[in-house]
Amino acid sequence: MAVKDQWTLIHAERDALAGDLVGLDPGQWQNPSLCGQWTVREVLAHMTSTAAMTPAKFVATFLGSGFNFKSLTSKGVRSELGDSPAETLERFKAQGASRTSPPGPIDSWVGETIVHAEDIRRPLVIAHTYAPAAVRLVADFYVGSNLLIGAKNRIAGVALRATDTDWSHGSGPQVSGPLLSLVMAMTGRKVALDDLEGPGLEVLHSRD
Repeated sequence: MAVKDQWTLIHAERDALAGDLVGLDPGQWQNPSLCGQWTVREVLAHMTSTAAMTPAKFVATFLGSGFNFKSLTSKGVRSELGDSPAETLERFKAQGASRTSPPGPIDSWVGETIVHAEDIRRPLVIAHTYAPAAVRLVADFYVGSNLLIGAKNRIAGVALRATDTDWSHGSGPQVSGPLLSLVMAMTGRKVALDDLEGPGLEVLHSRD
């Protein structure tokens, strides 16, 4: 997938997510997301912060955070929350067509867009169909990457097999299920393990 096509995909997924979040009840914005201790609203603010980031700004902010990535991301969330959920959503919409990002391969930003969208949608029980080529691209990226998320280590020694498309990776005890759920599992979202089956599940359950 060409870089320009990946940005087109990212923009389309941002727009789709924004559309899904219009009209949420105030309480829904406080739902726990699938991403650590963040709420649905905080994950969206994080996505806005990432979309507004540039490599130069990232370096400056990282230095100002004492080279602490957790501190950097927390600052980003606080800076983009705004005074209300409506403002959080408007700030996200304003970055919908952004082509800037922190340093890193564009595949990782496709992954961030899809995984964080699921971090938000799943707790809200909002179904969404992602482009199969995009989910495959993200799966192929994460199986070879330990950058920040540690997916490569998490799935080491396990054979993954998608049941909804022709995709597989690795060797060892098998874990099978929808490719999107495999992606969520390899990025540490334990709830996605409920969608999967196979003897390798015990391994994935044992890993953070």
